[in-house]
Amino acid sequence: MQRNIWLMAIGVIVVIILLNNTAYYFLTKKTLEDSFNEELLAHARRLEVSLEQSRRGAELFQDQIGRELRTASIAAQYALDPDIEKVTNEQLAELSQKLGISHITLLKRLQGDIVLYKSSDESQLGKSTKTWKPWYQVFNQLFDEKNASVDWLGQSLPNFWSGPFEVSSTDVDKINKWGYYYDGATNYIIDPYVGYDRQEEYEKATGVHRMIENSLQSSDSLLEIAFINPETFPDGENTIHPNGDVQGHKVQEPIFYGSYTIKSERDTELVRKAYLTKETVTLKETIGGKEIYKLFIPVFADDRGINITDRDGIPMDSYVLTLSSDYHIIQEKLDSQFLNLGVIIIVLTGISLLIAVVAMRYYRQSRDKAVRVTQETYVEEMNQLFQSIRAQRHDFLNHVQTIHSLAELNKSSELVAYTKELTGDIRLMNDIINIGNPAIAALVRSKISQAESHKIQFSCSFTGLNMKEMGVKTLDVNRMLGNLIDNAFDEVLKYDEDRRHVTLVGKQTAEDLEFTISNTCDQAEETVTKPLFDAGYSTKQQDHQGLGLSIVKSIAERYKGSVYVAAEPTGKLTFILRIPL
Repeated sequence: MQRNIWLMAIGVIVVIILLNNTAYYFLTKKTLEDSFNEELLAHARRLEVSLEQSRRGAELFQDQIGRELRTASIAAQYALDPDIEKVTNEQLAELSQKLGISHITLLKRLQGDIVLYKSSDESQLGKSTKTWKPWYQVFNQLFDEKNASVDWLGQSLPNFWSGPFEVSSTDVDKINKWGYYYDGATNYIIDPYVGYDRQEEYEKATGVHRMIENSLQSSDSLLEIAFINPETFPDGENTIHPNGDVQGHKVQEPIFYGSYTIKSERDTELVRKAYLTKETVTLKETIGGKEIYKLFIPVFADDRGINITDRDGIPMDSYVLTLSSDYHIIQEKLDSQFLNLGVIIIVLTGISLLIAVVAMRYYRQSRDKAVRVTQETYVEEMNQLFQSIRAQRHDFLNHVQTIHSLAELNKSSELVAYTKELTGDIRLMNDIINIGNPAIAALVRSKISQAESHKIQFSCSFTGLNMKEMGVKTLDVNRMLGNLIDNAFDEVLKYDEDRRHVTLVGKQTAEDLEFTISNTCDQAEETVTKPLFDAGYSTKQQDHQGLGLSIVKSIAERYKGSVYVAAEPTGKLTFILRIPL
């Protein structure tokens, strides 16, 4: 039976260790996955910062190109006749080469329309601008000698307006930046423009493209990065011209930086969700045979001017950054770390079990030793009790003879004193015998013998004790009484023999079990103010660890009881121990 209990205890410990390690394993796994997410978010933050820097730099560069176009316009105005009819296309071609720009076009205002009237690019001649929005509105504002003011991306300077780089309406395969100048000195708008190659060179040299490439090369798991226009994703916005050409718009491109080749059916939904909720959204899905992990991160610019618009052409101040990663590589890293973690867990589990087994063995040996010592003490004290009883019976005839002799001699006073002493000894022994628990009776008898050897006047009194109904372990009662009595003996040994008084009173009621131990103490009032029940505290000079009263308190509290000390006016120190039944 005992062996089964130990096996059950070891089993419980093993289960607790395994549960603890399992919880630690999954907690560590979550921590590693969170760490990976933080790594991706750190990539995203660097990309955000780089994009904003690139965007602001590109915006300044575009503004500089716009100023150059305005300067080229003013130079062309001085070089050309103010009457558009007197200007030739050849003059415009020669002038554009001298000014280092792609082409120059002159716009003429007709009844109900504004057309490309003269140009160094013959493919532009005769094109109507009436359907160009918002360019047609800008042209009318300039002809009316007003500064251009439209709700559209662009640069407005005195008598001049320039839009962002955009797909050409006359050649959908080209992207240009146009400038429009009119100050009333001519009967036409001067329109110099340049190709996107200049801006593209700038962005490749200093912009976000290089940073995207560096991020992809420096990461084992990153596969793709894309900056998405959430309003036009995934198809963009196109315009169908009367001639049937389909014109895209650069400012409405769904992907304006990076690439988008790893596609999921849920991408559109998650891009919109990230954009509208302003919170990062994740997706883990198998795409093209690979397990892909995606992050959709909303990014908000400080101002409008990031050169993207919604489907209605309204400038936007936010976009969505998407990072696509190979989750298989991530899982390999996690598995590698989990393997190391598993080895650590196994080793720690083995060490824990070994420590538990050693501790249990040591505990069992200590317990067996304590039981053996207790049994030996019990046997010894019981032998002393029985020896005292036998001694009383053996001396009974001598006592009777002494009483008879004192009676014959009429020594009444001596007879009374002798019988009083004899009956007191017998009554004390009967009180001890009447204690319901022989082990406690033996303890009291041994303390009486100890008191006699040290010339201590030790008196005991017990009322209503029925130790079988106490609900307290005999071993624990003996430990508490033994420590309290020893503590009292140690104190009275400081005084002369005639002052060595110790009193033990025990009583049991229906509510509780109470023991009171009193002893002589000259500094009783000062003593009760000290931390007597604290482990390690002792009022004795040497060879005492200060554990006795601390043990009594801990055992009493275990049974929901209490122990406290009081100072008596008669120069006594009293300890009261109560255990509820």
